[in-house]
Amino acid sequence: MATPTEFDDIRPYESGEMKQAFDDLLNDRQFSLMLKGFIPWLPKGLRNGLLKLAFIGVKTPLDFQKRFMKPIVWHIIHKHTDGTSFDDAQLPDDKTQRYTFLSNHRDIVLGSAFLDVLLVKAGYPTTVEIGIGDNLLIYPWIKRLVRMNKAFTVRRGLTAHEMMRSSQLMSRYIHYAVTQKHENIWIAQREGRAKDSDDRTQDSVLKMLAMGSSVDNASAADSLRELNIVPLTISYEFDPCDYLKAQEFQQKRDNPAFKKSRQDDLDNMKTGIFGYKGRVKYHCATPINTWLDELKDLPRNEFFPAVSQRIDREIHHHYTLYPCNYIALDELEGSQTYASHYTQQDKDRFEKYLSGQLAKIKIPNKDEAFLRERMLTMYANPLRNYLATQ
Repeated sequence: MATPTEFDDIRPYESGEMKQAFDDLLNDRQFSLMLKGFIPWLPKGLRNGLLKLAFIGVKTPLDFQKRFMKPIVWHIIHKHTDGTSFDDAQLPDDKTQRYTFLSNHRDIVLGSAFLDVLLVKAGYPTTVEIGIGDNLLIYPWIKRLVRMNKAFTVRRGLTAHEMMRSSQLMSRYIHYAVTQKHENIWIAQREGRAKDSDDRTQDSVLKMLAMGSSVDNASAADSLRELNIVPLTISYEFDPCDYLKAQEFQQKRDNPAFKKSRQDDLDNMKTGIFGYKGRVKYHCATPINTWLDELKDLPRNEFFPAVSQRIDREIHHHYTLYPCNYIALDELEGSQTYASHYTQQDKDRFEKYLSGQLAKIKIPNKDEAFLRERMLTMYANPLRNYLATQ
């Protein structure tokens, strides 16, 4: 089945396009410079020759992921985490089903990359297609690489009218990918990461997902049901970007007009990939189709908030909580309410970690007390949200 041409500007590459895309990637000067930074001892000709040899037999984006990306992601897991696990016990046993994984957002790149390898390891036949904001695609080689890696483009910085048209197109593509291409989708519950880790689903994300049903005049509930949405909880023990988020909080406090640069976005991506994460857990909740009918008769202006709140409850209830979450909340509240959940050794370790992260912040008028409070809040909020579900 040929993909409709209306999706050409946003969709991932398809089978017949992979070879040309790979050749273009190898011929890109900036990509070559990036590779040279990783393996400077290998001459360009030999480097490209080895990559071309490795590309033999790669026909689809899934082939590319398994051949090139899977080893890299497992290397990151082994080197920069203390283990990454996946709980899909609440999903049906039928692993041929396709899902739209709607998750909290901990990392720009690895949120979906970890999910890809965990799905393959768990025996699922395919990985996920993901949406990536075009604000991150600052070089042609980055756009080319992510399209080879099953990513579709999310346009940013649009007028209200342009945003509506873009959202409709993206929604139609997501519905097409799930129902016709039989792909999984990963999408964050909100635009951008929750910098204080207070994870909340934006109604606008659900409204966008409901726009693109393949059935004319489908209700909002029926349109969402078509996507087989699974609330997915991602729990990091440590967020390598916590100090960058805290820094941004102060920069915006001191200058309300402050905006991150493209270089800031790249720094966040790099830190998120190569920074220490501790233990990482992915937990799938029951698909929302099992309870969506309970809400389908609500007026539209009540339906989306109700679905968002139910998804949030699922995500919050399935957080994996670590000693640092309990320590952070106790410190913020000046109590020992949760002292049974950690030891003095845990406290010493977390204090050493916080001090090391705070030391990385280099900005004028550095406000240590404010920055520390912001970082503690990032670790306390998952526990606060979990407790609210009890």
